[in-house]
This record gives sequence, structure tokens and C-alpha cells, in this order.
Amino acid sequence: MKRFYVFCISIFLIALLILWIGPSNIINSFKTASWEWLLVALLIHLLVIELRSLRWGFIINKPFEIKNNYIVKTIGLFAGNFSPMRTAGEVLNAVAGKKINKITLSEGLSAGLTERFFDFLVVAVLLILASIWIETTRLVSILGAVLSLVMVLLVYFVNWREDSSIWIYEKIHFILCKLPINEQALDNIYLKFTEGLKGMTEYTNSFTTGKNLFFVLILAFASWILECLRLYVVFYAFNVEITFTAVVIILILANIIGIASALPGGMGSIELSLTGLFVLFGVPTALGGSIALADRLVSFWVVSVLGIIFSSYYAKDILGEIKNYTLDIGILKNK
Repeated sequence: MKRFYVFCISIFLIALLILWIGPSNIINSFKTASWEWLLVALLIHLLVIELRSLRWGFIINKPFEIKNNYIVKTIGLFAGNFSPMRTAGEVLNAVAGKKINKITLSEGLSAGLTERFFDFLVVAVLLILASIWIETTRLVSILGAVLSLVMVLLVYFVNWREDSSIWIYEKIHFILCKLPINEQALDNIYLKFTEGLKGMTEYTNSFTTGKNLFFVLILAFASWILECLRLYVVFYAFNVEITFTAVVIILILANIIGIASALPGGMGSIELSLTGLFVLFGVPTALGGSIALADRLVSFWVVSVLGIIFSSYYAKDILGEIKNYTLDIGILKNK
């Protein structure tokens, strides 16, 4: 029920944006847009998914399973789109990877966190570089870069350092002990997570070489640049001139706001933040809101539809695996 309420908040924010801009203004903006260029933006985003699936395949040492990697990554992105702070993406990526790529959950979680590590690193670097050229959002960019670097360190300690990852989990486990969960279930949770963390850090360290990490960094950088190019093309489709540097900082800041909002996939918060940032850079409100909705249609909703299609073939097994790996509702203490 709580998830339903959170989803309703996202829908409410999108509806609020549409009412604020005016449905007629949005329709008029889309009428003047070049649908050919919006199609180009869509193709760019599909290429982004391909790069991310190639990165996933490279990390799990299955780079030539192109179809399987694309399916797994799309399912993971779809799961992230409908979970707070996109946290379910890595988990479902790992579970889908076990079923489709035939890897262990530890390998899948390791790959997912390795991807996150380089995503945060690239975001931090791009924000720092963008802040040099754009004074308007310099303070916000620096704050975003600092937050991204903090996440880089956190992922490093969880994904590369067995001792620190277990230490972090033990702090979380202390909180779990305060919840109405029986002792046997708590022991099972502790055992599964500590074993999983050990396997995850072992795989990460076995994968870690200068050559491997450099290649993953290049793929991460390329995927983010293509994401920015996608938004730049959407601007072009609406015949709006804007610098590529501005697009970089707008897209990254909007994504950070979306994650910080803890709404599923940043729904609502990203659309509003994109619109606000567009206005900050001189784009009229109605046109900026239309561009934000168009970009989210190309990036968020198309991936979600693909995720639903792919999940329809694998969801039953995947959901069953999640149930096997976690614990059922019987863990609650008897009152």
C-alpha cells in the first residue's frame, strides 16, 4: 500500500507539471517538434542501453551474449525505474543475470555495484568540469559532485573491501534486530548477507585490473555522454538552441534530484527539476516542460515498456528466485 501511495505522488507531480504548463501549450509545442529528431533521440537512448549491456557483459565475463545482456540490463533499468532511488535495479539485475546469464548472485551484485561506482565517478567529473564553465549553477554542481564522490567511496568500501562491507552491514543488522523479526530469521539474514558480501568482494577483486577498470570507465563515460546527446537532440527537435555543456549539467543535476527525492525512478521530481533548470537557462516554461516530458518519454517510458515485455518472459522465474533468496512473511515475531 505504501508503494502505491509513493507512486501516486509521482503521478500527481507529473499531472501538476502538465496543469502548470497547460495541456494546450504542450500539444502546440509537440506539434511544432520534429518527430524525426525525436526518433533519433530514441535510437540514441537504445544505443545507451546497448553500451550499458556491453559493460555488464564485460564485467561478468560474458561480453558476447549480446541478446541476453541487453535483456538483463533492460530488466534491471525497468526495475530501477519503479523503485525508490532506483535501488531495485542492481538486485533485479543480479537475479536476472543468474537466470539468464547463468552467473551467481554475488557476481551479479558485484557487476551492478561496479557499474554504479563508475557512474558516480563519471557524474562527479562531469559536474566539476561543467561548473568551471557555467557560473549560474556552480554551487549546486560542486555540491552534486561532492555527493557523487561520497557515493563513490561508499560503493568502494562495500564492493571492494570485505571487512568494511561486512562492518557496514553489521550496523544495518543492528537496526534489523530492533524490528519484530524472530532470532532464527535474523540469523538467516545475517548468514546470507555476510556470505553474499564475501562472494561479491571476492569477485570484484578478481575482476579488478587496470585494463578492465579502464575499459569499464570508458563505457561509463560514453554512455553518459550519449545520454546528454539524447537530451541535446530533443532540444534540437523542438528547435531550441542550448550549449552542450548546459545540457550535461542539467541532465546530471536532474538525475541527482530524482535519486534524492526517493520517488520511483525519480518520476515527477525529474520532470519538474528538468523544467526548472531549463527555465534557469532561458528556455520558456511551456517549451521547457514539453521538452522534459518528451525526453522522459524517450528515455524512461520506452525502457519501462521494453522491461515489461522482457519481464513477461522471465518474471515468474525471477520473482521466484527473489522469494527463495529472501525470507517470507513468516519471519515476523509472534505477538
